[in-house]
Amino acid sequence: MSTKPAEFHPPVLDKPCPCGSGQTFAACCNPILKREKPAEDAEKLMRSRFTAHVAHDFEHLHRTYLKTSKEPYEPEPEAGGTNWTRLLIRSHETGPKPDFATVDFTAYFQEGDKEQALHEKAEFQRIDGVWYYTRALRQGPPPIKSTQAKAGRNDPCPCGSGKKYKQCCLNK
Repeated sequence: MSTKPAEFHPPVLDKPCPCGSGQTFAACCNPILKREKPAEDAEKLMRSRFTAHVAHDFEHLHRTYLKTSKEPYEPEPEAGGTNWTRLLIRSHETGPKPDFATVDFTAYFQEGDKEQALHEKAEFQRIDGVWYYTRALRQGPPPIKSTQAKAGRNDPCPCGSGKKYKQCCLNK
């Protein structure tokens, strides 16, 4: 496995945007990265933040993260190195308040000769008309919810002992 950072290739204006929107970089994330227009919603901010990782525009990441947005940006000499390959937006939900939203996404990156994935559900907040990334609500896929009904206290125990659940496995 290689520890050397991937060779940097910045996004090209007339090529597809790295965020996977299907638009060109010039029409999609570039105006947001260049501060020519704000992100219209949390999903567009998420897409621009992914593209900023690809483009090594760490200042955009700094100013769109609520915790650091009011602090001056100071570049880190060792920043970068991850070869982000693609973004998959799984869901974008607003509410319960109109200025809060979540985006569930998977960002893929190349590590050695394998593609790895970072799955996250992120929270965003709009303040004075500007969207900010606030925090990761969950990393990894959503928890699996059982579709089977739970055994009641007086039901037969699912272990197959023939006893009632309350007299068998309930307290184990």
